Amino acid sequence: MRRIGFVLNPIAGMGGRVGLKGTDGKLKEARERGAEPRAPERAVTALEALRERLSDAEILTCGDPMGASEVREAGFSPEVVYEPEGETTAEDTREAVRRFVERGVDLILFVGGDGTATDVAETVAEASSETPILGVPAGVKVYSSVFGVTPQDAGRIAAAFDVTESREVSDIDEGAYRAGEVRTSLRAVVNVPVAEELQSSKQLGGGTVEGLTAGFVAGVEPGTTYVFAPGSTVGAIEDALGIEGSPLGVDVWRAVPESEREPRADPDGERAERGEVLVRDGSEAEILAALGDRNVIVVSPIGGQGFVFGRGNQQLSPAVIDRCEIEVVASRSKLDDIGVLRVDTGDPDLDEELRGWTRVRVGRVERRMLQIV
Repeated sequence: MRRIGFVLNPIAGMGGRVGLKGTDGKLKEARERGAEPRAPERAVTALEALRERLSDAEILTCGDPMGASEVREAGFSPEVVYEPEGETTAEDTREAVRRFVERGVDLILFVGGDGTATDVAETVAEASSETPILGVPAGVKVYSSVFGVTPQDAGRIAAAFDVTESREVSDIDEGAYRAGEVRTSLRAVVNVPVAEELQSSKQLGGGTVEGLTAGFVAGVEPGTTYVFAPGSTVGAIEDALGIEGSPLGVDVWRAVPESEREPRADPDGERAERGEVLVRDGSEAEILAALGDRNVIVVSPIGGQGFVFGRGNQQLSPAVIDRCEIEVVASRSKLDDIGVLRVDTGDPDLDEELRGWTRVRVGRVERRMLQIV
């Protein structure tokens, strides 16, 4: 019988769809913006996948809101080894992990993002334990290589793994991230189950994007509303269009006919604005309100991972995606590195609909077929 310690960060990911790029220190603001918890639902999905393959697993967990109800909803009868009091904090996660290690669990399964991964990994290291850990992706930032690709994958891995390997846990400075700068730091090295469904670490490498940028700009259609996802490749397109975008946020821009363009404030005074920025660094609600008759999401996969939706761009929710066409752009070197594309929108039906072969713009006119898995 496999003994698993399960801990849920109930606020993980709440800042994503409301445009906060994280929840650390922003919980009150996220709630004021109408954010709703997403981690509990993803927890149940992972646990149900676990139970389908390992129904006799022994689950140790925390009292609500850190896991007990979700474990029961998935069909298990958990042993509660820690009861949080009041608003949960990182220290509650760390104390839960200490209890799991003391009880000799075979795996610590956690639900959250890189901040939660750091809390779990550092606590395991402080205890001089080799207990493996595995993450159910639920945070806004999911850079570390300790997460399943999807909640279902995490559940399946937890049920079936028999080998572990050392992997890195990284976290980023959320303040710098909100200001448009990615500052990553290695926080721990931990044992993680070996599985194909485990995501790679976030890589920041890339290649030239001048060609694909020129090709995209040349094909911009007046009257179309473009939703620009985060990332440097998409940012290059925004720069070419004269848009002062948000590097790590989602911007909405509508192209206008040449006859309606206003002169730009360029020194030469000869160029004209090609469109209008409707939303800068928008939340899900702001993006939805700005959409028009024809809408196109412009998105580039995350280097090293291949995610198109579900990592760092939760503002592009299922409701937004349903109203848009999708234009994937990437350098050849990035595609060679990732091999396939991935999605984790939080809506399994939409994920399934998106899977299959898709065209990715890699140059001025060149496209490359890549599979979304």
